[in-house]
Amino acid sequence: MFSLTVRDHMMIAHSFNSPRFGPAQQLHGATYIVDVTFFREQLDADDLVVDIGLASEQLKAVVNEFNLTNLDAREDFKGRNTTTEFMAKVIFDQVAERIRSGALGDEAKEVSRLKVSLSESHIAWATFENAL
Repeated sequence: MFSLTVRDHMMIAHSFNSPRFGPAQQLHGATYIVDVTFFREQLDADDLVVDIGLASEQLKAVVNEFNLTNLDAREDFKGRNTTTEFMAKVIFDQVAERIRSGALGDEAKEVSRLKVSLSESHIAWATFENAL
């Protein structure tokens, strides 16, 4: 299995809706390092997993939707806790859709698996990984 990872980052504000989050129930900020790993069984005709430029460009477009925003203000996240785990799945879904739409090139449609990791710090991160 071959893989290629691209990285970006985003800064967001959010709060959580449960006493288990303690002081994080108040509005606070987070900076995430976002890693997206693309997996495929065989390299394409140019010996690539995906075009790294297109992958970086598409990841940038996805994180820009959230960067410097208050996630609590988004209608599509109402009633949810925008935890690191939740946001990893959100980014997974958006990158997967871009692969299916051809935004990463037709060759990227052979990507068989995707992994999205959001790191909150050097000691804590969350990942969502699944087949495409």
